[in-house]
Amino acid sequence: MVWLWFGFGSTNSLTLVSFPFCFVNYPANLWLGNSFISRKKTEGKNMSMIDITLPDGTVNQYSEEITAGEIVDDIYGRKHGCIAASVNGEERDFSFVIADLENIGGTCSASVDGIKTDSDAGMHILRHSAAHLLAQAVMEIYPDAKPTIGPAIERGFYYDFDMEPIGESDLRTIQKKMSQLARQNLSVERVECSDEELENLFASNPYKMEIISDKVEDGSGSTIYKQGEWYDLCLGPHVASTAKLMNVKLTSISTAYWRGDQSRQQLMRIYGIVEPSKDALKETLQRIEEAKKRDHRKLGKDLQLFHIDEEVGQGLILWTPRGAAVRQELQDFILVELRRQGYYQVFTPHIGKLDLYRKSGHFPYYQDSQYPALVERDLMKKLADEDCSCGELSNLMSAGDIEGYLLKPMNCPHHIKIYDSQPRSYRNLPLRLAEFGTVYRWEQSGEISGMTRVRGFTQDDAHLFVTEEQIAKEVLGCIEIVQIIFKTLGMDDYRVRVGLRDPDSDKYVGEGEKWDKAEAACRTAALSLGVPFTEEEGEAAFYGPKIDFVVKDVIGREWQLGTVQVDYNLPERFDLTYTGPDGQPHRPVMIHRAPFGSMERFCGVLIEHFAGKFPTWLSPTQVHVITISEKHNLWAQEVISALVEAGVRVEADMSDATVGKKIRTHRKMQPNYMVILGDEEVEKKTVSLRGRNNEQVNGMPIGEFIEKLTAEIQSKDLQLTLTPKTEKQD
Repeated sequence: MVWLWFGFGSTNSLTLVSFPFCFVNYPANLWLGNSFISRKKTEGKNMSMIDITLPDGTVNQYSEEITAGEIVDDIYGRKHGCIAASVNGEERDFSFVIADLENIGGTCSASVDGIKTDSDAGMHILRHSAAHLLAQAVMEIYPDAKPTIGPAIERGFYYDFDMEPIGESDLRTIQKKMSQLARQNLSVERVECSDEELENLFASNPYKMEIISDKVEDGSGSTIYKQGEWYDLCLGPHVASTAKLMNVKLTSISTAYWRGDQSRQQLMRIYGIVEPSKDALKETLQRIEEAKKRDHRKLGKDLQLFHIDEEVGQGLILWTPRGAAVRQELQDFILVELRRQGYYQVFTPHIGKLDLYRKSGHFPYYQDSQYPALVERDLMKKLADEDCSCGELSNLMSAGDIEGYLLKPMNCPHHIKIYDSQPRSYRNLPLRLAEFGTVYRWEQSGEISGMTRVRGFTQDDAHLFVTEEQIAKEVLGCIEIVQIIFKTLGMDDYRVRVGLRDPDSDKYVGEGEKWDKAEAACRTAALSLGVPFTEEEGEAAFYGPKIDFVVKDVIGREWQLGTVQVDYNLPERFDLTYTGPDGQPHRPVMIHRAPFGSMERFCGVLIEHFAGKFPTWLSPTQVHVITISEKHNLWAQEVISALVEAGVRVEADMSDATVGKKIRTHRKMQPNYMVILGDEEVEKKTVSLRGRNNEQVNGMPIGEFIEKLTAEIQSKDLQLTLTPKTEKQD
């Protein structure tokens, strides 16, 4: 039998009462009045107290030796669903001791909250921890493998290994090992290490040693995270135990290059997902299966919308007639809105002098993501005769000592030159210049993906040259176009991200005062939208802040699509002016905007959003005409001619195949309506319709059909209107 002493009253005056208990394990933590004491941390010490601000704003006193996890337990109870803690706004492990704040700045108070697994921060920690578990499992199965990096990514995690090639069939073995390690409930411990200790721990892994050399300042040391006998170089934070990682699924395997450099070691990359519960994992796996069905790369091929050919080049899209029809409809749609708002259409070349992009700042700031510059033929021959090396040529270009040309990475410098081609007055402003301009970026081959990540893409780009007084109105006009597009396409679930400059970064150009004005304009516009928005430092373009529109599709995935940017800096760099009412020169402000963003990316997203089942106005072919036999072909030709004259996109099948086979074949192309013609239709000059929803209407007069069909197209209805049952795009 033991005696426990409990205190009642204030911490300065305690009344001690003893109770007998028939167990021998002392509780680790005890309340003393309104204070929480960690017995194991304070035994034998003079207890020093610290004020902790809780999430509801109340302030409690705790022993400074208490851990962040113990405070979260106190706030929410043991079943709190938190995975880590936020201490003074910094993410910390549960094991973080509040007293350690003194070692990182010194404080006598702190704010503490839990980080729940259903938050973005919580899921990032869970995914990063799962990547560590994956590495531990791989190392136990393949001890000669060398782990490199294993980050959390948007929808899961991956880890890259230098190892012998493995296949999809090996993932089951690795996942089984991960499950075993999770069930062992291994503690995940953060360990501070000196430079020498890090070098000893990772001496056999050249990848970790390279990271240490690049990232760890001499003498500063770093941290590792240890679970069981396995450890990894990491700053954390992580889950407290591997038991939090029970709901993991490895999804795929691919190859990658160390640090994305194709000249370096090829690695095995293993992808996975993790969720906080079994039900959440099941839902995520269902979404993944649905996403596979909607994959625009598969549907684009099946529906003959676009083609990528190795002889043309990776990331370079060939738009087929069917895909071009979708793209053209989108362009025609937005052109109507542009004319309504007073835009002028312009056209610019695909290439420009290197000095143009030096002046704009695009060449130094985007150099790593651009195609190499082109040198004039005569100059190249002269340099070759002088034995100029590639490295020397690159240095000459970077220094501006020789001229070259560049595939344009942006349209804005060209539009600036159009503005600057003649004198401008305040009476000419705002001047709105729009172009479907194709630009080029050098993406790493491992990052290219169908239409959503490409090397050549067309932007629905526009640049507005305005006075300061016109900024607010014109930004709202740009946003209005974005909202019209989203509403028309049924993309009602979106959020807004205001990208601001990072005050600690030197990548931004221009005066701070002008940045403040531009950021204020973006913030005001975002407030007016009535939708959720966030402000994110470091997300601005190098020349100005921006408003990004992040759309959630029908299966919950987010896509960054339209953007609006306010720019005081490029007009300054190009010395743009207009004559004001006072007769003096003034500097205009530029607004960059692209509602679709990239036509390639936007169409790829649309394919997946609609699962290839486009609304009638947007479909590559809206009606497929099918005859039952050859004797119905003459009437079919009349129907086709009437539809084409009405502006309907039509495909016909008057082959000798059976009508059942024709229907099955054409259904795969997802037309909105199939017109089936037989004896009765020929006799009565009617059509029989089969909608994509498999509902049928027989004997509709051809005139009525065309009238109703064109009304559906012109209204841009998202659902079928000519067959009885409406169709939800799924």
